[in-house]
Amino acid sequence: MYIIDGYNLLHTVIKTDESCETITDIQLCRIINNYFQITGQKGELVFDGTGPREKNAFENLSNLEVFFAGAGTDADTIIEDKIKADSAPKRLVIVSSDRRLRKAAHAKKSVSVKTDEFWTNLNKQLNKKRPIREPGAKRQGLTESETKKWLEIFGIEQ
Repeated sequence: MYIIDGYNLLHTVIKTDESCETITDIQLCRIINNYFQITGQKGELVFDGTGPREKNAFENLSNLEVFFAGAGTDADTIIEDKIKADSAPKRLVIVSSDRRLRKAAHAKKSVSVKTDEFWTNLNKQLNKKRPIREPGAKRQGLTESETKKWLEIFGIEQ
């Protein structure tokens, strides 16, 4: 499971990816969710602050949960608490370039990935050409009744 420092990643994306100079937090979430759907992963993304009043756009993400730290704390503290509270921290992948979080991940033997590395890997995966799946019926052929129907339609006698 991935735990991502939201604004840390967003700032890296804006700074390093010219095509994403105006990316918003919700667009970033949708891209990450798409990546997780393709890779079969799940994750949590934690942003500083309280976020927008209307959070509906952050709710329909199947493989990504989005959290806002709220007033009086920050995303780093929330992520540190998540690392400490996890019963199997070795299975966690912490995505942040923040030294504090990378140190916390290392202390619990979690994997730590810098945001630029994560973004590069994400883009490689999303830009891969995927084979198009053929419908199963293509290989199975028509049933006998379907064949009779098509022969009728085209006026062909057997």
